[in-house]
Amino acid sequence: MYGWHLKLLRVNLTTKKITTEDVDPKIARDYLGGRGWAIHYLYKEMDPMADALSPENMLIFATGPLTATPAPTGNRYMVITKSPLTGALAHSNSGGEFPTWMKRTGFDMYIFEGKSPEPVYLFVNEDQIELRPAAHLWGKDTHETTDILKGETSQEARVACIGPAGENLALMAAIMNDKHRAAARSGVGAVMGSKNLKAVVAMGNKNPALHNPEGMRNLSVSTSKEVGVDVKKGSNMRIYGTSYVPQVTNTLGILPTRNFLQGTFEHVDKIDGDALKNQYLIRHTPCYRCPLSCGRLTEVPDGPYKGKGEGPEYETISSLGTGCGVSNLAALVKANYLCNEYGMDTITTGMTIAAAMEMYEKGYISEEIIGMPLKFGDHDAMIAMIKLMAYNEGFGKELAQGSYRLAEKYGHPEIAVTTRKQEFPGYDPRGSQGMGLLYATSNKGASHMEGDVAYEEVFGVPVKENPLTTEGKPELVRHFENSFALMDSSGLCVFVAIRYAFNKDRMILPLRVTEMMNLTTGANYTPEEVMIAADRVYTLERMFLMKAGSTEDTLPHRMLHEPLPDGPAKGMVVELDKMLPEFYKLRGWDEKGVPTKEKLIELGLPV
Repeated sequence: MYGWHLKLLRVNLTTKKITTEDVDPKIARDYLGGRGWAIHYLYKEMDPMADALSPENMLIFATGPLTATPAPTGNRYMVITKSPLTGALAHSNSGGEFPTWMKRTGFDMYIFEGKSPEPVYLFVNEDQIELRPAAHLWGKDTHETTDILKGETSQEARVACIGPAGENLALMAAIMNDKHRAAARSGVGAVMGSKNLKAVVAMGNKNPALHNPEGMRNLSVSTSKEVGVDVKKGSNMRIYGTSYVPQVTNTLGILPTRNFLQGTFEHVDKIDGDALKNQYLIRHTPCYRCPLSCGRLTEVPDGPYKGKGEGPEYETISSLGTGCGVSNLAALVKANYLCNEYGMDTITTGMTIAAAMEMYEKGYISEEIIGMPLKFGDHDAMIAMIKLMAYNEGFGKELAQGSYRLAEKYGHPEIAVTTRKQEFPGYDPRGSQGMGLLYATSNKGASHMEGDVAYEEVFGVPVKENPLTTEGKPELVRHFENSFALMDSSGLCVFVAIRYAFNKDRMILPLRVTEMMNLTTGANYTPEEVMIAADRVYTLERMFLMKAGSTEDTLPHRMLHEPLPDGPAKGMVVELDKMLPEFYKLRGWDEKGVPTKEKLIELGLPV
């Protein structure tokens, strides 16, 4: 077979034993790659009830068959593990350059087991595979760590690492690669820190062989040209990245504001894409082999928030910005830089601070406990909280546990806007009903990247859906969840794939994804087969979730019982009870959301 190396690297950090294994070609085909392969191994080898921060947890880095190929944006990898934030599944995605360099080492997947007695990093240069001491790196931020490791190994190498947040087991800790790209959500960086694994350094020249190189090149060129036409027309994604989105969600009344107390932000013009572009943008920054180039190199040239880095993108603006009521753009940009350097998920970081701000303003947490006033809009306090969280100091110890545990501790769980203890991203589902169903049923807790139906409800891609109705949303969510499982398994970025690699009608069939997979692997998939494989991946994740004990598909009190007070969706709550039964039926799950025996047999999964 082609595309896949059909090789995985297994690293036992406790014993320092490193082995290589062949991957069964049937498993490769049935589970696609990336996210699919990882859940197959995680489900087969790990007890879902194990403590996420214990040596019994597994940490898996996995690339897809389209990673390191000519496919536009074929440069993604997944980090899969049990989440310490949710107690359920974590699967976080990242781009940059590291995924391609990882695949070029000759392995599709790295599996880490156990816990090293001292800090280490893994260096992989094809057949040269070593665990090396990392005590000299412990305590250093992700940028310092990356520079030091490239100096110790090669400037041609690429680095994925944790910062102080991961070392200190903050439950929103991310794994950062290439300094600015993040496998961010669900606390994957804390799992890496719990294993005393500071970094992974990858380099090599083992590009995967392609089944039809000429056909793949031609299809990749034609796809890139389509993207280029839209870029020349003035693509918002190219001009602003995702920082144009606050104006869209604000107009619809679904922009998270002051911990979801509101759906519109009166100062959105101060922190939107135009403001960022006009004040701090230096240039576009693409991931490897990306024709879209949605990243942003920015710089605050002077003042208390002076700095240089990448971002912020939309989710950061909606969490650390509007979510916290902050309208100071320089502070928001600095907050983004700090999260990247400390290795932190900006969504959980921002929305945890937002929850604390609401609790402070309502008198549930005192200034004495926090150490300072913590009001909505106080950008200096927001910056201070980020640092405390990363270093597990003072009130930061409580913030580092996420908003659910914080609110529960102080007797007001209704303040935490989470599903499975994970904070909501930047779309208020009261004005986007499909997103509400998605957040409730997501295997990894609240996440737009589990199956972002905002593409249709908010942006009209590939077609526009009424965001305020529940009609048709169960099927829409099911199909998007499977589609995202496919993209995460293949190694493609959803930004380009959903627009240019799926057909552009209501069926959302992955016609071009399938063609790319076949030209790469020679597996002769049909579009229906790859969607069945994606369903298999999603359903097996659900089984892991059930065995981990996270069994309730619901939403927080605010979403179900507190109507939006402003904007076009004023008066709305999420009508989850109207959607959930039909969703379960379409998925082949019982009335409690458990996959039926018939469904498992249909997908060839263990019963």
